[in-house]
Amino acid sequence: PTTMTSPVAKPRPGPMRLPDAMQYRLPLAAKVSILHRASGLLMFGLLPFVIWLLDTSLSSEVSYERFAAAFTVGIGFVPAVLVKLVVLALIWAFLHHLFAGVRHVWMDATHSVTKQQGHSSAVITLAGSLVLTALLGAKLFGLY
Repeated sequence: PTTMTSPVAKPRPGPMRLPDAMQYRLPLAAKVSILHRASGLLMFGLLPFVIWLLDTSLSSEVSYERFAAAFTVGIGFVPAVLVKLVVLALIWAFLHHLFAGVRHVWMDATHSVTKQQGHSSAVITLAGSLVLTALLGAKLFGLY
């Protein structure tokens, strides 16, 4: 007589871990989308610093001098170069978030959702934000 055996069930893989996720090769549009989220998070996280910069620069002439000194001598134990690097990160975050936001509005308004258009708009977003960040960073660090 033949006996029926039950098929061997494969175990479920479980939750994806970061090392597993890093094996995927994401398209540039996906990387730009992730950076859009990261830039928004960075701007939100540094909002108290931005508010302090704005308040210090506008309150009085004395406080403006303290604001300007933050970029030449630093703030307390934080050296000026670190202040400039944080401001450079904010510049990149703002520019990338702006370019990516305009990209999303453009795609929504024109219904441009092909792979090629997504890729080319991602290249423009990434290149535009990095080039402008480099130019403003050169100005921030006194290269021109």
